[in-house]
Amino acid sequence: MNSYRFRLIFPLSLIILVVLGALGAVLGPFFKEFYHDRMYDRVEKEAALISYHLQEVTVSDQAYLQDIIGEMSDRLDVRITVITEDGEVIGESHEDPALMDNHLNRPEIQSAIGGETGREVRYSQTVEEDLLFFATPLELDDEIEGFLRLGLEMDELNSVYQNIWTLIFVSFFIAFLVILILTTKLTNQMVRPVEDARRVANELAKGNFSARTFEGADLETGELNRSINVLAENLDQVTKTYEIQQERLETLIENMGSGLILINSKGDITLVNRSCKEIFDEDTDKWKNQLYYKAIKHKEIIKFIQEIFLTEKRTRTQLKLSIGIYRRHVDVHGAPIIGTDEKLKGIVVVFHDITELKKLEQARKDFVANVSHELKTPVTSLKGFTETLLDGAMEDDQLRRRFLTIISKESSRLEGLINDLLELSRIEGSKFQLNWEQVNIETLADEVFLILAEKASAKKMKLDKKITGSSTIQGDPHRLKQILINLVNNAIVYTSEEGTVTVRVKEQTETVLVEVEDTGIGINKKEVPRIFERFYRVDRARSRNSGGTGLGLAIVKHLAEAHHAKVTVESEPGKGTVFRLMFYKERKTD
Repeated sequence: MNSYRFRLIFPLSLIILVVLGALGAVLGPFFKEFYHDRMYDRVEKEAALISYHLQEVTVSDQAYLQDIIGEMSDRLDVRITVITEDGEVIGESHEDPALMDNHLNRPEIQSAIGGETGREVRYSQTVEEDLLFFATPLELDDEIEGFLRLGLEMDELNSVYQNIWTLIFVSFFIAFLVILILTTKLTNQMVRPVEDARRVANELAKGNFSARTFEGADLETGELNRSINVLAENLDQVTKTYEIQQERLETLIENMGSGLILINSKGDITLVNRSCKEIFDEDTDKWKNQLYYKAIKHKEIIKFIQEIFLTEKRTRTQLKLSIGIYRRHVDVHGAPIIGTDEKLKGIVVVFHDITELKKLEQARKDFVANVSHELKTPVTSLKGFTETLLDGAMEDDQLRRRFLTIISKESSRLEGLINDLLELSRIEGSKFQLNWEQVNIETLADEVFLILAEKASAKKMKLDKKITGSSTIQGDPHRLKQILINLVNNAIVYTSEEGTVTVRVKEQTETVLVEVEDTGIGINKKEVPRIFERFYRVDRARSRNSGGTGLGLAIVKHLAEAHHAKVTVESEPGKGTVFRLMFYKERKTD
């Protein structure tokens, strides 16, 4: 705004300066000419007065003439010269007339010969300076008897000229200062409200809608500032209303139970809500401003989105996604966003996680079939060997002992299956609770190795343990031990003879990482999401021969979730499997 004030005052000052300079250039010569006229008028009157006195003096009486000329010259402060008609000087106030040459050819005398007054400014060798000469004829009875010449020093004229210019300069300078001060004051009065309005406008542009400007007098600037204040107040109200609506919308979007993704017409993801993080189990904030087919890893979803872009119609489908070790079922709704110009502006995709519903639905379907299938083998064995014994085989001691051993083994297997079902039912129940206390994972691992040492020795396997840092966490020691037993037992079952099972415990900042690694048969990548399902076996024949029920990993997953632990699986067929559990050191509240 200082530059604005400068751009306003500087040209105005320059204009005033030019006008005053032009006025001085006009007034200077005008005053000079005016003074010249007054000077000529004075000299003319003085010449007339001198002529009147000289009419009584005869030419022959030069001494008396010289005295009169000298006295008048002193009184009038001028040089007086009396010249005859033929140009001879007969009287001179500043020099002896006899020594002076003929003046008939002087310019002023030549002008006076014609009966007019002669004026001439030139250098006088007599007084050695510039003089203003004024010559007039001396008449007696209307006849020219000679000439009277007056000489006025130019110093007086130059002094007057200098005074005139000094007066003009000082007057104009004072006038310029007064005008400049008044102009600056008026400019400030006009610019200050504009500057204040500019400041408030900048604040409004920055989003500070509480800024206000001084309204001032009831002038145009005052009206402008009042309008800006009204605008600021309206913007403040509109912004607050918008912020409230925006907060409500953001709260609704972020806390809705379904995942929401907005994609613009170019294919860039512009909005991802919090529920998407839970559904896809990754940091979906990184998806923003990325192309959907580069950000989203699931081909089913990419194909679904592409279909909406192509058809521009509402679409709905159900997809089954592999999310880490889990399989999620989602009900997907997609719709195009059509603008008022009937052009596609983007699409919106909503994901409803129906995994639990699908699990319940599938559980109802599979429970009877799975339980019946798992019970069928031991029950059939019990029935068959019992009937064989009743048919006479019990009379043979060797057969009786063999069949009773098989019956006992199948009974134990049936009992284990029933116990696992009951255990899983208790864990999934709403009343299930953990007995929280400080637990040392290293101590639990030693106890598990002691329990399973005989089974590992039978296959000539090595049980190894590696501890890094503290292995103490808060948890239920019985349930944590149950987790380790199931994982280590599975590792022994699915690892060939002379293999190795390693339990690693690594302390981290807030967590303790527990890894159970084997050198067994491994798991196919497609089967990883299903290994935690009830009764699912990677190698059914080996699992059955080992006496497994297919419920161990389901129990592990539920117990880990009860401890707020995160379970991940990394496996490669033929090279082994690593189960990782991330436990928090301190108890996490629900």
